[in-house]
Amino acid sequence: MMKAIVVGSGPNGLAAAVTLARNGAEVSVLEAADEAGGGTRSAELTVPGLLHDECSGFHPLAVDNAFTRSVDLAEHGLRWARPDVQYAHPLDGGGGAAVWQDVQTTARHLFDDGARWRQVFEPLAAHFPDITDDFLQPMLRIPQHPLKLGLFGSLAGPPASWVARLWRTEEARALFAGVAAHSLRPLDTLLSSAIGMALGTAAHTYGWPVAEGGSRSISQAMRAALEASGGTVETGVRVDALTDLPAADIVMLDTSPAAAARIVGDALPGRVARGLNRFRHGPGAFVVNFAVEGGIPWTYGPARRAGTLHLGGSFDEIAASEAAINRGRMPERPFVLLGQQYLADPRRSRGDVHPVDAYAHVPAGYDGDATTAIEDQIERFAPGFRDRVVARSVRTTTEVAAGNANYVGGDIVTGANSAMQLVFRPRPAVDPYSLGVPGLFLCSAATPPGAGAHGMAGYNAAMSALAQSRAGD
Repeated sequence: MMKAIVVGSGPNGLAAAVTLARNGAEVSVLEAADEAGGGTRSAELTVPGLLHDECSGFHPLAVDNAFTRSVDLAEHGLRWARPDVQYAHPLDGGGGAAVWQDVQTTARHLFDDGARWRQVFEPLAAHFPDITDDFLQPMLRIPQHPLKLGLFGSLAGPPASWVARLWRTEEARALFAGVAAHSLRPLDTLLSSAIGMALGTAAHTYGWPVAEGGSRSISQAMRAALEASGGTVETGVRVDALTDLPAADIVMLDTSPAAAARIVGDALPGRVARGLNRFRHGPGAFVVNFAVEGGIPWTYGPARRAGTLHLGGSFDEIAASEAAINRGRMPERPFVLLGQQYLADPRRSRGDVHPVDAYAHVPAGYDGDATTAIEDQIERFAPGFRDRVVARSVRTTTEVAAGNANYVGGDIVTGANSAMQLVFRPRPAVDPYSLGVPGLFLCSAATPPGAGAHGMAGYNAAMSALAQSRAGD
């Protein structure tokens, strides 16, 4: 029987392991931390009984993709829940904008820009399953649905600052800025619209669901699926070199590119080593989890029903703050993403005390304290918020990186989303998962299609490994 070892148990490592095991391999997953799951871990971080997601909280691209179609995670306990409002963007003065899963409902709330919002997102949402089949794969390949992918690319390729001109109102432009800022890139650069268009379209197709019982339910379901196929997961095992591993036909590394280069060492071909060591990480995240009595008193009504909040003001203000962090400067008003997962999954709360997860975009390796800046942004749109905070848990970029070695400098998306790295991550190669050594592969979010708990980087890497193995038989 073919033997495989996966180093790292994030959603991509587990997806790779499940895919290999379901194709007949004997699979062992080795995890350095005491708990499996990587970016899908959840814990009681503030007060007992209140469940917070440590990193990834909403999973619009994990509902329907090639990996999730290959294994029924619902059979292993995974359940999705959706908030009434998928995401909202409050503005000064009590106004704002929001996205519902239904495009028509969203359009009605955007008034003068409603028709244009519908013209942009309705055709994309109608074809999104086919579009995702292509953009959740490496870019250097022949697309299965070239016309549909081309439609998506016509809006994903330009800078977000250009795409925002499709809308005339401050509300619609800010709404797009918030979702585009998930890229952690300057919004005037090529392909800075790509992640915003993908996540925005996903909201109108699948919603922005949460996993019932916390994001840890995703990794728990993957682990259960792996164990059902005979695979194993061992935690507390650190791998520093290939010599730490037993003999295996396939080794999958769910690590950063630099860590992969260190682990493989001199066995790595020079061109591959150079490519991995040139890989650049992006800005960081400063995380604060809150326990809030009575919820957050947002001035903008739909924000009180929204799973995700984008806090940063106007398009121009968000563009300025994202440009600043990419230049290594901490803005006075950073862009803040805030999750109210309990609205979709009330069991995360205890009585009238609710878990709220927030993080600010900050420069890579930022060594300051952004707690006040985050709270100021929330208070800006929800006066009286601080009075409701029962407890808080703070993690600096250093602590974020210590909790997950792939998050270098606090980079929770495992790599800068520059135009080059969006297309050629982690290095220019026809097979970006192969490390140039037979049986050795990289399967982390540093490979296509990038960050998220969708598992597609792991699935793609495993399929590459299986193809290579069959070709060698």
